[in-house]
Amino acid sequence: MPNAYSRAQMAHDDTDSIRLQKLLAQAGFGSRRKCELMITEGRVEVDGELVTELGSRVNPKTQQVRVDGSRVRVNPNHVTLALNKPRRVLSAMEDPKGRYTLRDIVGDKYERIFHMGRLDYDSEGLILMTNDGELSQHVMHPKYEVEKTYIATVEGRLSGTVCRRLVKTGVQLDDGWIKLDHCAIIDATRDFTMVKVVLHSGKNRIVRRIFGSIGFPVKRLVRTQIGPIKLGEIKPGSYRVLSQTEVRALSKEVGL
Repeated sequence: MPNAYSRAQMAHDDTDSIRLQKLLAQAGFGSRRKCELMITEGRVEVDGELVTELGSRVNPKTQQVRVDGSRVRVNPNHVTLALNKPRRVLSAMEDPKGRYTLRDIVGDKYERIFHMGRLDYDSEGLILMTNDGELSQHVMHPKYEVEKTYIATVEGRLSGTVCRRLVKTGVQLDDGWIKLDHCAIIDATRDFTMVKVVLHSGKNRIVRRIFGSIGFPVKRLVRTQIGPIKLGEIKPGSYRVLSQTEVRALSKEVGL
């Protein structure tokens, strides 16, 4: 039975194979020189076996590569997007009612791409999309509960005391108790308060339900971050392709 290194050597005959250090560089681990050092230091595994010799080749479609125990995910057919959803866009790829959807933003450029999670029709901000089924499954699985950050504008003058209570004790909704991980007032007027909210729950309309339950209806809601991925400067109705470094950080966040 060939070990991982001999299987890697056999990949020389595979047209989809590439040098191991090149794959690591493409995955965002640094320069090829740095990746070569990682290999010789014994930090890289191929199919469960250490590879310490330079020059080996691997097929990222069929072989599993790990660095320091973490999976390296490089598949040239996979793409992951960060999209800024405007208000009144449906978090779906199609709509029988003819409403504007995510498909209208990304078009047909990427095969089998789908959104990881949703934002309600009147909310805005970051949505992640991918055609990597394993990544999508992990990001949306309740087990991992990826941290999400929102900027909410609510009716009324919200006090710091209320913010602290939402973090410390939370509120009881129809489907149980829920607490915020973080709540901070950004700005306030007599009629409105802008607040930064961080929580792990992915329940439907959860931020609107939390503030609505205590008498502060949400007038505007923007999601600015999912795990390590930030909305940044993406304009509403636009998107960008995540770098391999970002995909690797997201994958690590959800146990891949």
